[in-house]
Amino acid sequence: MKYTYLGRTGLKVSRLCLGTMNWGPHTDEKDAFAIMDKALEEGVTFFDTANVYGGRGPAPEHAGWTEEIIGRWFAQGGGRRESVVLATKFYNSMSDQLDGPNDAPGVSAYKMRRHLQASLTRLQTDHVELYQMHHIDRHAPWDEIWGAYEAVIDQGLVVYAGSSNFGARHLCYAQAAAHERHFLGLVSEQHRYNLACRLPELEVLPAAQELGLGVIPWSPLAGGLLAGHIAKPAGGSAAKSRTAEAMANLSETERDQITRYTEFCRELGESEANVALAWLLANPAVTAPIIGPSRIEQLTDALRAVEIDLDAAALAALDEIFPGPGGAAPEAYAW
Repeated sequence: MKYTYLGRTGLKVSRLCLGTMNWGPHTDEKDAFAIMDKALEEGVTFFDTANVYGGRGPAPEHAGWTEEIIGRWFAQGGGRRESVVLATKFYNSMSDQLDGPNDAPGVSAYKMRRHLQASLTRLQTDHVELYQMHHIDRHAPWDEIWGAYEAVIDQGLVVYAGSSNFGARHLCYAQAAAHERHFLGLVSEQHRYNLACRLPELEVLPAAQELGLGVIPWSPLAGGLLAGHIAKPAGGSAAKSRTAEAMANLSETERDQITRYTEFCRELGESEANVALAWLLANPAVTAPIIGPSRIEQLTDALRAVEIDLDAAALAALDEIFPGPGGAAPEAYAW
């Protein structure tokens, strides 16, 4: 495994981040434990979760389930907690915190205190390295947000502040307010970014780089679109049927892109998933894409991505298949 600094901090993290959103609903506790053990064994030390994970979809009452699984894994000891750079998030409503109107989504100081304490209890730890706002809260002023962060950092409950799903202007507002307080502010932005979704190149990535924030891409395989399953259906008839349905739902342009992408990866001699990850890792703005393995084999396969060095010709070929927005703003759409 390779490592890099998280944004402008002195904290080193693995170049792949272990995503845990499937722990509970789709990956049972035993398998989740095995994947986390294997991740540490292979040097993947950066873990990401959120307080609402486990309760998405048809079972919102299970929000917090994923953090509980991680907490029980930590409780086994053996240096597990000490070896992990742990990131979690807050913003959404939690079914175990029925506090009326203040249970609405947001990142107020009130919600931060309640959600952080609940997350620490579920995670069976006394701190998290990276506490991330899961979304922008347009009602909470930055003086309130940064005052709350300063308090939990001073108390040793949190080490760094991060964001997720922020626009470039929100990153700038946040950092300007932090600068006025002589506070570090954000150190990272977790954002949807992949070969099939390159809009962040217009504003978010340039802003993050200039502000010294590490970018942590979520959905690096575009929800499985870049994993190779659509172009190469495997498994039984049911799996092939789902694959055919997924392919049918793509536009003609998307189907052409996936076909060309599969052919390119075959020529390169690498899997589609690993090329997609390697493409992200080649971007100097990116700290670590989030991988979400549901099986150990998926984790070990993804480790190869860190070793893939895409040359200029390969990057240009990928630009032809998945054109970006034309670079950073304003040059992408103006003179």
